[in-house]
Amino acid sequence: MRVKIAVALAALLALSAGAFGQQITRIAVVDLTKVISACSKDAQAVKDFEQKKSQVQTDIDKMSAEIMRLMALKADSDKAGDKASSQRYREEVDKRTKSLSDFVSAKQAELDEQAKRLAETDQFSQGLYKQIQNVAETEGYSLVLNLKSGDSVMNSVLWYSPMIDITSDVIQALTGKLGSP
Repeated sequence: MRVKIAVALAALLALSAGAFGQQITRIAVVDLTKVISACSKDAQAVKDFEQKKSQVQTDIDKMSAEIMRLMALKADSDKAGDKASSQRYREEVDKRTKSLSDFVSAKQAELDEQAKRLAETDQFSQGLYKQIQNVAETEGYSLVLNLKSGDSVMNSVLWYSPMIDITSDVIQALTGKLGSP
């Protein structure tokens, strides 16, 4: 009888250890814009960065609107059967689309570099990251996302617990399944 109880208890402990060994991923969000506004006296460099980002987006929107206007004119020319005008509008659309693409690439690289410098040198940014990490760890969060991030400049993932990073597991699974890369 004692052996059966010991075996049952050992099995129960083994099952509960497996359940406790798994981490439930908790995700949090932070509205960085609100944080920056609340701490604006300490965050001038971050505010300047956000303002530049906003200006770049405004410029992109204006350029995109102009391309859309030209596309509408081209469509009107097509409907009217004016091949010469249609061709001119098409060339202008192509030229402006290329220009927009170049502008976006250049500005994105510029903003990414500024964000990198800001994160490395700005005392506020470093303190912000440390506070996000501290709150996340204290509250049991594994991942913290920027609530209003719609771009790659200020990454959506602000902090994460290395325990939720499955990169090496995926690599191992792929190399094991497919052979060496």
